[in-house]
Amino acid sequence: MTTPAQFIPVSQLARSARSDEVVAKHKKYLWPSVANYFQQPLVADRGQMQHLWDLDGNKYLDFFGGILTVSVGHCNPKVTSKVTAQVNRLQHTSTLYPNEHIVALAEKIAHITPGNLQSSFFTNSGSEANEAAILLARMSTGSFDVVALRHAYSGGTALTKAVTAHAPYRKAGVISVGISHAVNPYCYRCPLHLKYPECEVACADDVENLIQTGTSGNIAAFIAEPIQGVGGFITPPKEYFKIVFKIVKKYGALFIADEVQTGWGRTGKKWFGIEQWEVTPDMITSAKGMANGVPIGLTVTTPEIAGSFQGANISTFGGNPVTSVAARATIELIEEENLRENAHVVGAYFRGKLEELQAKYPLIGDVRGMGLMQALELVKDRKTKEPAPEATTQVMERARQNGLLIGKGGLYNNTLRMAPMLNTTKSDVDEAIKLLDKSFSEVSH
Repeated sequence: MTTPAQFIPVSQLARSARSDEVVAKHKKYLWPSVANYFQQPLVADRGQMQHLWDLDGNKYLDFFGGILTVSVGHCNPKVTSKVTAQVNRLQHTSTLYPNEHIVALAEKIAHITPGNLQSSFFTNSGSEANEAAILLARMSTGSFDVVALRHAYSGGTALTKAVTAHAPYRKAGVISVGISHAVNPYCYRCPLHLKYPECEVACADDVENLIQTGTSGNIAAFIAEPIQGVGGFITPPKEYFKIVFKIVKKYGALFIADEVQTGWGRTGKKWFGIEQWEVTPDMITSAKGMANGVPIGLTVTTPEIAGSFQGANISTFGGNPVTSVAARATIELIEEENLRENAHVVGAYFRGKLEELQAKYPLIGDVRGMGLMQALELVKDRKTKEPAPEATTQVMERARQNGLLIGKGGLYNNTLRMAPMLNTTKSDVDEAIKLLDKSFSEVSH
């Protein structure tokens, strides 16, 4: 059960010289590009399940989970106890030596992935997982071109920045040779100026048109997030990926589902987001919530595709005994506590409450998402849909002051992203909605 948070005015929020010192040193010793949320950055100190405390003792209900990464609660003892035991036994070997934990994790993944996705390659992050998938797709098909979607975010490496379709993440001359971007299924801001369902999902046809006009005609892969994360939890119509899958297969390409944010029950009922659209991909990439905060990346595919890798391949930290134990413990906990179903039930409850807020505040233009992955797009006017990035920042700031942590995203920085842990309860949702309601009331005009 969540203890109700008490409203703390901005001027009374506890803030110590120690926190200020940490923030000052962060600015001094880390790259300036390492951004922080909030006007006064929150210096995190400790966490326990759905809650996080800052260095000054302020308590927060966490509805963002380190960007959808703390999937089963901060410092969940059912995970951390196994991690601690493994650290004290064996911490590292590299992939040059097999260990029972990388094998156990790979076997577990093979049992729960759709289709014949049986062969895993482990890395440290979603960026590396997506790099590995594209590299393998190019080797497997003999083609080079890759089709992605606008508003996508695929990572921070050179290649994944090229796949990403957000200008702020593509600075410094990102080289996009071989990467093309189709229009995405952003129904609230349809790029084709149509309306669903009368549109008959016309945006899906753009994938074929792009292949025919913007590539060599032979593509290695199509890569997409089932729900676009950084894009603002943009959720496609139910028919979209089925149509695209047929197009992709027509041109001999592999379908890569980027499940870095949508995997491991996040969308409810299913293990992976792409399963919600009844599509079986050729590869799945994942990271984030897979190990409840321990760094890991996964690229899983069929044995045949995996066998097409050319040359040598190692991963120094991939499949590390500690990360493998953390991931398996997280997956087993999700299974044992039926958290996929919980994400579906509590997610639907959360969605209903968010729609009630939308009816109350004209600032909320769109509510979207699935399971425990929900977003509010804020606009100055519902008719014109003019983005409201300033109000979005203000709501985030007020929510933090009121004791609730949420994220933001979207190309226009006007979307509030909320992704509570998979073991979040309806009472947690009630508390979050109360705090959100208060926060909106403090910024709405």
